[in-house]
Amino acid sequence: MKRILTGDRPTYDSFHLGNYVGSLKNRVKLQQEYEMFIPLVDLHALTTHFNRTRELESNIRGLMLGYLSVGLEPERVTFFVQSKVPEVLELAYFLSLLTPRSLIARQPALKEKLDQGSEDTVGLFYYPVLMAADILLPRANLVPVGKDQKAHVEFARDIAQKFNDQYGEVFPIPEPLIGEVPTLPGTDGQAKMGKSLGNAIFLTDTQEEVEKKVMGMYTDPKRIHPTDPGTVGGNPVFIYLDAFGTEDDKAQVTSYKEQYTKGQVGDVEVKKYLTKVLNNFLEPIRKKRAEYENKPDLVDEILRKGTEKIRAEAQKTLAEVKKMMKLDYF
Repeated sequence: MKRILTGDRPTYDSFHLGNYVGSLKNRVKLQQEYEMFIPLVDLHALTTHFNRTRELESNIRGLMLGYLSVGLEPERVTFFVQSKVPEVLELAYFLSLLTPRSLIARQPALKEKLDQGSEDTVGLFYYPVLMAADILLPRANLVPVGKDQKAHVEFARDIAQKFNDQYGEVFPIPEPLIGEVPTLPGTDGQAKMGKSLGNAIFLTDTQEEVEKKVMGMYTDPKRIHPTDPGTVGGNPVFIYLDAFGTEDDKAQVTSYKEQYTKGQVGDVEVKKYLTKVLNNFLEPIRKKRAEYENKPDLVDEILRKGTEKIRAEAQKTLAEVKKMMKLDYF
């Protein structure tokens, strides 16, 4: 069975809708077809949150609850904490020997973090190599990611091929898998949804919080009155309706699009419908999360078992790496 790996930085304690359409939705679907590994990459979190280590434990627990609440099953998925697998750092060192410094400097995600004010540390600079080690350690074949993380998978592909060419075949060449809706716009109309941007709807939001955020959503700025013809394309309200509406919603959404372009329906009415659609989507997620919140020992056990499994896999990979590099002296 082929393998999937994709993780998240525990710099927050709850996923938002953008995380769901960009990655979580695919993970839930693909866990039926692949052997899946999901790390909570706390070492990556330290590159930008090194002064907020006290939050890591609660954030890890929050993200675990998020995974379980959307339907990722511990019987099918190996969940683990990155820092509990020291083999990843050892593999990253070997990969770094094959990595030109100039190549890392061109990584778009690194530039983005520096532009956002992250401190220019060696640890942050090393980020792409460590991520490649995350992917290659369990010898993953497929990596579901958001569009903004695709470059990291491409880097992992390149370094895996370089290692294989230099020393011998050890790593499969991983492929990126982009979500059906790679980037969900924020409620303010910005191209990307994010917690730090204050434009996100979270999987943990209550019905009232969802309603408040939807009613304040950005729509068509040129539309002053409900009778003015509006633009559907690029309008966050309709993007969300397309992303989260069920088959039963399709006819109504199509009707609203036609009415909107003709100036026959107001933003308030469409937003009220979107509020209903989103709360219908979120309600089973809220219920399942509440069930796991009442079983903290079970969540800890899932992480412990997953960490034991990945460490066994990691040790096999490192043994093969050292054998190919002629480092298995005795």
